[in-house]
Amino acid sequence: MSETEDVIIRREGRAGRITLNRPKALNALSYPMVAPMFNALTAWATDPAVALVILDGAGDRGLCAGGDVVSLYHSHKDGLGLARSFWGEEYLLNALIGRYPKPFVAIQDGIVMGGGIGLSGHASHRIVTERSMLAMPETAIGLIPDVGGTWLLSHSPGELGVYLGLTGQRMNAGDALYAGFADTCIASSGLAELVHTLANTNDPVSVAIAQRAVAPPPTPLADNREAIDAAFKGDSVEAMLAALSAMPGEFAAKALKSMASHSPLAMKTTLAAIRRAKTLPSLERALEVEYRLCLRLFERGEFTEGIRALLVDKDRKPAWNPPKLEDVGTVMVDALFAPLPDGGDLKGLTP
Repeated sequence: MSETEDVIIRREGRAGRITLNRPKALNALSYPMVAPMFNALTAWATDPAVALVILDGAGDRGLCAGGDVVSLYHSHKDGLGLARSFWGEEYLLNALIGRYPKPFVAIQDGIVMGGGIGLSGHASHRIVTERSMLAMPETAIGLIPDVGGTWLLSHSPGELGVYLGLTGQRMNAGDALYAGFADTCIASSGLAELVHTLANTNDPVSVAIAQRAVAPPPTPLADNREAIDAAFKGDSVEAMLAALSAMPGEFAAKALKSMASHSPLAMKTTLAAIRRAKTLPSLERALEVEYRLCLRLFERGEFTEGIRALLVDKDRKPAWNPPKLEDVGTVMVDALFAPLPDGGDLKGLTP
C-alpha cells in the first residue's frame, strides 16, 4: 500500500484501489496527486494479480469537486510552467483511464465536477447514486470544459452537451445517465458491499454492478429535452440567448441567468470546441485541443480572472475580456485552436 496525504493507492484482493483523500476540500485534485495515480495504473495494467481498478473519494460528500484551480491562479505570475505540467499530466491520466485494458470502476458518489469528471467520466463502469451531482461549470471561471469534457459533451444526445457546457447546469444521477456521463445507479448504502464483492470475489464486474442497480431519480434533462434542443441548436451563443429569451417558463429563465454571468470568450470557445469534438476520432484528439484552449485562456488571464472573482476575492464580479459576446469574433476564437508555438502541443497521447 502506498499512502500520501492526498491520495491512497493500494491493493485489496484482486482490485487496485485509488481513493482521493482530501475530504475537507471535496477531494479536489492537486498536481502532486496525478503522477502517483498514473504510475499505479500503468503498473496494474500488466499485473496479473490486479483484475480491476476501483476509484472512489474519502468521505461522503463527493468523489472530486474539480482541480486545484487556486494553485494555478497563484502560479500565473510565474508563467505557464505549472499550467503546462498540471494539465499535461492530468490529460495523460484521463486518456489512460479512457483506454484502460481492465475494468475501471469509478464511483461518482456525491459531488463530481471538472477534474472529477476527467477521472471518472471515461471509465468503463461509471456508478452514480442518489447523492450524485455532476457538472462541468468551467465557463463560469473563464475556461472550457476540459479533461475530455468536450468529448463527453459532444456525444450527449441532441443539444444536451452544448446546454450543459454553456450553462454549467448540475446533473443528478438520472441526468448523468441520460447525458452519457454515467452507466448505473446504485444506492449509496450499497457501495461498501459492492466494493467488497468486486475486490474479494470472482463475480464478473458487470454482473456484480447490474445486480445492485436501482432506479435513478427523476431526470430534469429529459423533461426539458425539447426546449434544450430548440434553444441550443443555433450557430451562435447569441442565437441561443435569443431563443431562450423567447421561451416562457423557469427553464429558460434559469439558463439565461447562468449564461449572463459566464465569460463570453469561454462560452463561444466552448461552443466551438463541443461542435468540433463531434468530428474528432478519439478522446485523445479532443484532449489535445482542450490543452491548447486552456493554456491560451490561462495566458490571456480569462481563467485567472474567473478564479479571482469566484474563489479568491469572492466578489463575483469578473472583468471578462472581452466583456460582451458581440466583441468576441470568429477570428479571435479560431486563433485559440491553432497549434501551440515551438512544438508546445501536448505530447505522449495515444492512439
